[in-house]
Amino acid sequence: MRHCPGFSLLKAKRKQNTPKPGKPPLTLRVAIAQINTTVGDFKANAAKVRSSLKDARRMEADIVLFPELTLTGYPPEDLLLKSAFIEKNLDTLDQLTPHTQGLIALIGFAEPADGALYNAAAVLADGCNLGSYRKMRLPNYGVFDEKRYFREGDSPARLFYRGRHIGLSVCEDIWDSEGPSRSLHREGPLDLLLNISSSPYHKGKWKDRELMIRTRASELGAPVVYANLVGGQDELVFDGHSLVVLPDGTVLARGGGFVEDMIYADVPLPKKPAGKKPAPKAGPRVKTFRIAAPKTPKAKKPLPARAFSLPGEMEEVYQALVLGTRDYMQKNGFEKGVIGLSGGVDSALTAKIGCDAIGPENIVGVLMPSPYSSLGSIEDSLELANRLGIRTLTLPIEEAMHAYDHILAGAFEGTAPGVAEENLQARIRGNLLMALSNKMGWLVLTTGNKSEYSVGYCTLYGDMAGGFAVLKDVPKTWVYDLCRFVNERAGKEVIPENVLTKEPSAELRPDQKDSDSLPPYPLLDRVLSRYVEADHGLGQLSGLGLPAAEVRHIVQRVDANEYKRRQSPPGIKITPKSFGRDRRLPITNHFKG
Repeated sequence: MRHCPGFSLLKAKRKQNTPKPGKPPLTLRVAIAQINTTVGDFKANAAKVRSSLKDARRMEADIVLFPELTLTGYPPEDLLLKSAFIEKNLDTLDQLTPHTQGLIALIGFAEPADGALYNAAAVLADGCNLGSYRKMRLPNYGVFDEKRYFREGDSPARLFYRGRHIGLSVCEDIWDSEGPSRSLHREGPLDLLLNISSSPYHKGKWKDRELMIRTRASELGAPVVYANLVGGQDELVFDGHSLVVLPDGTVLARGGGFVEDMIYADVPLPKKPAGKKPAPKAGPRVKTFRIAAPKTPKAKKPLPARAFSLPGEMEEVYQALVLGTRDYMQKNGFEKGVIGLSGGVDSALTAKIGCDAIGPENIVGVLMPSPYSSLGSIEDSLELANRLGIRTLTLPIEEAMHAYDHILAGAFEGTAPGVAEENLQARIRGNLLMALSNKMGWLVLTTGNKSEYSVGYCTLYGDMAGGFAVLKDVPKTWVYDLCRFVNERAGKEVIPENVLTKEPSAELRPDQKDSDSLPPYPLLDRVLSRYVEADHGLGQLSGLGLPAAEVRHIVQRVDANEYKRRQSPPGIKITPKSFGRDRRLPITNHFKG
């Protein structure tokens, strides 16, 4: 770290920390760069940082915050075990440092030190790297696995700027009421708390997050500036919704949901420096950065008024699905997607999400009728495609079915037709979609929902075959709600009403209905929500509208189909506990209940 005049890590005597006489400014202009980073794309991530710094300087910001692990992207997972990856992250930080002229910037990066690695926030000021704050609370639950890679920091950190104590924190630090901000507050009341974060989305998460931030601002008696990541990364979506919250709970500024955004706010600070005394000397566990300020701050142009709206429940879920699908495809180099259209509600919703993610001109719908496909399903598929404006292909599978019957005739001799023959139809369709993917470079977007994945009502190497499972974490009842949201938002039937009202069916045998094999979806989803997401045991699953024997059968089906889910494509996390990243159970498992 090179020496920068006027900027230093505070280690001197108390008298050197005393602010100069005169009335301190009443506001601090903060900027939040809510950007969409890509794991491992240091060049693109750095370009976004430079652009945001330029914008913040134009808007005369004092401090600009970037998300957690900005440079590496989040979560980088086992890339953090590669020394070349860590070095590239450090080189990128060095290249960005000169671009902070006239600003204070907090940028998330991975910091190696003392034979360990830290999830850190670089403190850059006026073109100089002053050092870092190292995250002290490492989450290791749900989708998080940070203790696999990082060591916990042991020193709370703050800025001392314009006579104000400004606390620093990273993501999980702020969720703990007894975390680093509380330690800093005990050293001397904070005037402001900054937090850089990469907080993944699930339905309603932004509300929980906002409540937590309001609580923390009230506890500290200080405003909180919270910068969150936005974008899709494999199964995860980050929703943004960055915040500036005052001690009384007022939301001074809010970032957009599921979009990149630059958020500005003039944060009111106390008329006098906190504590009514000079800044306390840094103790052995508190790191303080003293940053000089202009002697006579110039007047700034008022910030333009900014309106913000809050999404409804299905609106936020839909936005998450679109963003997750778009980023998965674009960040992995897929220009087009292909979907098997069955005439059902799942394929209809998947097709609409694909259209909104990458454009209808880049979605291909494939009809693969069998002798059991109803005329209504074929007509519904073509009508949907017409309303969405997507291209269709029709690939009948009857000849392939006969070929399989002929090949397997000897091996199946003496057995009655059943599930194996039904599943062959799904596998033929899966093979056709994967052949198109292989030939054309299209990504197969599978259409199964969470209810079906839960109980194994899906065919391995059949309708599960594909590259990305858009609805993998979306319960069937939500699928209907999302379709109705799509139509209500458009003010017309984008998804035909017949698709929403007809009896769900896999159409693999004559007169087949989902209800032949499953309880009604509203009742099924109640059981699954409790068992899969809340980890309730059999004894806690009574009173949900189903007989005990049927509940037990559902639980047995969930447990028995772990092997299928383990082989499914990645899909977007929407609920508090998704399969794969959140819920990790052994395939070989004899526990019952």
